[in-house]
Amino acid sequence: MEISKDEMVSMSFQSIAERLGSDLKNGLASSEAQSRISRYGYNEIEGEKKNPLISLGKKFWNASAWILEFAAFLTFILGKLLDFYIIVALIVFNAILSFSQEMKANEALEALKNRLQVRARVLRSGEWSTIEARLLVPGDIIRVRAGDFVPADMKIIDGDVEIDQSALTGESLTVTRKKDDPAYSGSILKRGECSGIVVFTGKNTYFGKTAELVRIAHPRLRIEHVISRVVAWMILLVAILLAVAVASFILRHENVITLIPLMLVLVVGSIPIALPAMFSISLALGAEQLSRSEVLVTRLDSIEGAATMDVLASDKTGTITINKLSISEIVPFGCSENEAMLYGALASDSANQDPIDTAFLEETGKRGIDLSKFSITRFIPFDPATRRTEAEVSSENDEIAVAKGAVETIAQMCGKFDRTLLDEEIKKASVSGSRVIAVAARKRNGRWEMKGLIAMSDPPRSDSAQMISELKDLGVKVKMLTGDAVPVAHTIAETVGIGRNIISVRQLKENREGMADLAWSSDGFAEVYPEDKYLIVGALQKAGHIVGMTGDGVNDAPALRQADVGIAVSSATDVAKGAAGVVLVSPGLKNAVSLVRIGRQIYERVNTWTLSRLTRTFQNVVFVTIALLLTGLQVLSTFDMVLLLFLFDFVTLTLSTDNVVWPRKPARWNMFDLAEASSIIGTVMVIESFFALYFILRSGLAIAGIQTLVFDYLLYSNIFNLINIRERRNFWSSRPSSVMSAAITADIVISAVMSVTGIPGLHSAPFDYVVLTFLLALLFNLGINNFVKLLSLKYLRLSW
Repeated sequence: MEISKDEMVSMSFQSIAERLGSDLKNGLASSEAQSRISRYGYNEIEGEKKNPLISLGKKFWNASAWILEFAAFLTFILGKLLDFYIIVALIVFNAILSFSQEMKANEALEALKNRLQVRARVLRSGEWSTIEARLLVPGDIIRVRAGDFVPADMKIIDGDVEIDQSALTGESLTVTRKKDDPAYSGSILKRGECSGIVVFTGKNTYFGKTAELVRIAHPRLRIEHVISRVVAWMILLVAILLAVAVASFILRHENVITLIPLMLVLVVGSIPIALPAMFSISLALGAEQLSRSEVLVTRLDSIEGAATMDVLASDKTGTITINKLSISEIVPFGCSENEAMLYGALASDSANQDPIDTAFLEETGKRGIDLSKFSITRFIPFDPATRRTEAEVSSENDEIAVAKGAVETIAQMCGKFDRTLLDEEIKKASVSGSRVIAVAARKRNGRWEMKGLIAMSDPPRSDSAQMISELKDLGVKVKMLTGDAVPVAHTIAETVGIGRNIISVRQLKENREGMADLAWSSDGFAEVYPEDKYLIVGALQKAGHIVGMTGDGVNDAPALRQADVGIAVSSATDVAKGAAGVVLVSPGLKNAVSLVRIGRQIYERVNTWTLSRLTRTFQNVVFVTIALLLTGLQVLSTFDMVLLLFLFDFVTLTLSTDNVVWPRKPARWNMFDLAEASSIIGTVMVIESFFALYFILRSGLAIAGIQTLVFDYLLYSNIFNLINIRERRNFWSSRPSSVMSAAITADIVISAVMSVTGIPGLHSAPFDYVVLTFLLALLFNLGINNFVKLLSLKYLRLSW
């Protein structure tokens, strides 16, 4: 029988369970849950889909497109219909290419998003398990804890919690919810944990939506800012050249109107029309590469941040260690080992799947300790603010309260206590890198008594030392963050090669003036609360570093957002994953190494594109302008320039697949060095272009044939220049990717055939002169300019 939304609020959870035919102790049978999916549907809401035609239309409405559309308009007015058609074709081709690649990138990101769906702990057929929240159905018994999204509208069965409903109601203050209160899908548990029975799912939830875990962000990248500056410089260069040409024509009393064709050539030659497609392809391929390495990207700027990251603040548990605690030693106080274990196990809850609770429960099982004689009447889950768990327990003979947690916390609860043995055991355990949990108990209305210390070990992952070493080799300093005491943290950090300089986070807080320097000089921080991570990240950023941060809890979210690269580990809560830009699918730091490596590959590809674009724009527009002023000839027509752009952009798009040699140190955008390098190489290329023009003019061809040979030389020069600057060593030190090599070969062959046979707008030229332009471009760019590049790097200490 159905339940109305009003009845959900007014009815008790027992009545709701009865109405929905659910067993509060065992949950739904798995077969019944499956059948209810066909009845109620999946627990999800399909988002609004964008109109692809509108997205395509926007590709024609941007600064680059406007300039080319203006150029097309001018050619139409001047009656140059062939130029008009080819410019329009270029605009349409790049718009469609950019649109299709953007669609592929969005599809890839949506696929990654689907891998990050909210998961829920559910009781079915008497066993707790974790499933995708979309598979929940009305009548399911679920468990949620601090940091989780409430995955469906539910009625609370037990537990006192604080819930953030701001995403649903706009109210920023948390609300308290207890047994028999409703909790709505999309809200977030900020404190405590509870069980509940699912009442409504999917589109039937009270607010009509299910919370979205991952919001794919498309921020403006720093790379785009760099390229925007590059484009501005190109436009400025064109404006200066046109001003010089106009001034020269006025002084020589020539008709300035005749400069319109030159203006078209310069404008078309300076527009990076393939930029959006190149970015989309690079980022989509990067996200796909990372997904194969078990790294899911939810914010595209995180790929760029990974390339420039020079410090990684990493959680110890689950990232550096295996996050599998086991009991290594029991030191009972006034009771037996089994009694101490019993008290600790009673203060644990299997539904939470907490590693400490799991370790206690597994150990009691190994020892044959029977927990069935005890009934837990009240359970207070672990809270970072209190650093302990508590439970009220009843049995046939007595009622007691039990607690387990941080030694200092439990010791304070027990009041006067001889700490000599306590301190000795803590010191002994710390030397071995073990974590010590204290256990206490009290009789009804009695005082707390210390019952024992339990040493637990979480050894480093087998690959942690190697991964940390690799990150160090890549120029990324790893800093360990842990809530453990300094001696424990020191042992683990030294074992995996992080370093010996581990300090308490208190020292950082007490040194406000030197906080940034202390944060950088330290190898790690102990006794860290989740809220301290935000402080550590900020201190490192204040020192001028690009910071990556791993986190897993709801209280890590501010630090994950603050970090340049927020990384949620595989065991992270839903909120942490939502705040991070990157989610690691598998535990450990292996994924972080892949993130850095692929991020730097993408950086290097864009860097190569930028330098290539600067040098070829400098060569093309400066050479064409000066050639007109010196010879009176327009050595390149508008059609030639458009065709040149079309063919060469076909090659530059394949840079997104290139086997680039990525930097071994954190990448840095250095626009001054990029500009200086492009000016030096571009100037040499302009001089070389005049040498080529000398041989071309000696051919005795008419202006149409001269334009064809100049077109050939500039295209081949641009291609060989790209081969040269893609490698910072000698150009033969590495090979382009097979895709890029195929595109280069196709470009050369197609252009040569068109030049020899001729096409509308491109006059035929002698085969031997076409070969001559090819050989000159080859000699100049892969011979002379290779050494110009090496000398620039060596003596001018340029870095691009």
